[in-house]
Amino acid sequence: MNIKLKHGLWVVVADGEKALFLRNQGDNKFPNLEVVQEMEQENPATREQGTDKPGRQSNEGPRSAVEETDWHRLGKERFAVEIADRLYKLAHRGAFDAVVLIAPPQVLGEMRQKLHKEVSEKVQAEIPKTLTNHTIPEIETLLQAA
Repeated sequence: MNIKLKHGLWVVVADGEKALFLRNQGDNKFPNLEVVQEMEQENPATREQGTDKPGRQSNEGPRSAVEETDWHRLGKERFAVEIADRLYKLAHRGAFDAVVLIAPPQVLGEMRQKLHKEVSEKVQAEIPKTLTNHTIPEIETLLQAA
């Protein structure tokens, strides 16, 4: 994967709870990612969100447990939609020409499905990694290596 870290390139580093929108103020040789905006979502583990034990279902015959809702996964999916919406608004305003998406594979997949065509056309690369807990210099180094 060859990522051109040109001046003005946007990089979105996301996971299920947090997203950093970064803009390269430097260039390919000396990237300088600056935070444009940050999004966060409270998304506790399902065990902390669910309250009831699974329900039971009976249609004549053996009774079986109904699968418990994975609130945490649903929260991640909703957050991916919010990120895609934010990217669409930014793209529509002409805020960026190219963007690199960095997120865990599942979140990346959700975002990809929700991206508007106007944003999809500007996606230069997708990196399936969790980097939200990395520092900006670590992200810059990883992008240079990619």
